[in-house]
Amino acid sequence: MRRLPAGPAVLAVLAVLAVLAVSACSGPAPPRSAARPTAPSAPAELPAPTGGHPVGSTVLHLKDASRPDPWNLDAEARELKVTLWYPAERGGGRRAPYMTRKEAELLLKGRRIAGVPADLLSGTRTHAIENARPAGRRLPLVVLSPGFTNPVSTLTSLAEDLAARGYVVAGIDHAYESHATTLADGRIAECLACDSDTDPGFGTGVVAGRAADVSFVLDRLPTAWKGGERIDRSRIAMVGQSIGGASALAAMAKDSRVRAGIDMDGTTYARIPKGFSRPFMFLGSPQHASGGRDTSWDRDWKLLGGWKRWLVVTGAEHASFTDAPLLGDALGVEPAAVLPAARAAEITRTYVAAFLDRHLKGRPQPLLDEPSPRFPEVRFCPSACGGS
Repeated sequence: MRRLPAGPAVLAVLAVLAVLAVSACSGPAPPRSAARPTAPSAPAELPAPTGGHPVGSTVLHLKDASRPDPWNLDAEARELKVTLWYPAERGGGRRAPYMTRKEAELLLKGRRIAGVPADLLSGTRTHAIENARPAGRRLPLVVLSPGFTNPVSTLTSLAEDLAARGYVVAGIDHAYESHATTLADGRIAECLACDSDTDPGFGTGVVAGRAADVSFVLDRLPTAWKGGERIDRSRIAMVGQSIGGASALAAMAKDSRVRAGIDMDGTTYARIPKGFSRPFMFLGSPQHASGGRDTSWDRDWKLLGGWKRWLVVTGAEHASFTDAPLLGDALGVEPAAVLPAARAAEITRTYVAAFLDRHLKGRPQPLLDEPSPRFPEVRFCPSACGGS
């Protein structure tokens, strides 16, 4: 949770992470070297989804009047922005925006990155059709939660791929915890939580608040979205990156409707209750290897009583499980991770989908049973990986 002083080297490191880099509450970060920026080019295009369904996307604005906002003391209710990705009927339409220009501008400013036009980030090309008519019946639901200071749009590549595979995906923007969240009336909620990220117990408080956000979204989604009747409410999972991944565990501990969860490279904070037996998977970078820089997974692994996996991806870094590496060329930066961006996206999509297919759709997934020659970068922990 340390804050870095501004300077050329720091700006280079932040740029390497493509605006979306090391989130607060992600755990100790490995040392990084500065990279040489290259000339920004045209906006990036995310990799095409691999599933067989067209993808639609829409945005909901929900207000929980039962509780005040934990960060904005002037707000009497908690406001959330929820982006949905879902299987859609075939047809034309406008591609869903990646984020607004104002959101991109504030995100770049929050990361102290200069010299990158906001349009290069906001113009990132997606594959979902905005407000397309939903298709399918009894669809499993996946809740997505992003890293601290990041909007949920930083997980768009994963979300689109899951929707194309037959899942409804609900990505939550937890207001005032990212550099920019557009609220229902057009106001921009900036990162008020950033002023508190060095306080004792900050991470524990964030995951508790996000767990409450998730429960509220699960309560409201079936009626708030016109396609809500298509959701199978008996098949719900949660996936998150960084503190969003830690929040998946917290949400599962609080709400039994969340049947399975994945933490992508996030230090965990929530206490695991006795008898916790729902499926859970850790998917992370080498800092989360057994005995590595972050020991929270070592602690929690022993407490998980159900189906579980702990996977570490060689050559990955904290942002490898987000869209960040995919945007590097467009933003004019060189990669920080050894693992190429396209390969990182393929691994993330494949293993997340395998976990969800196994636990929400009941489909056997040999990929999760042992190391695969298709993905030699993926090590099974704790026995097959050590600290690095």
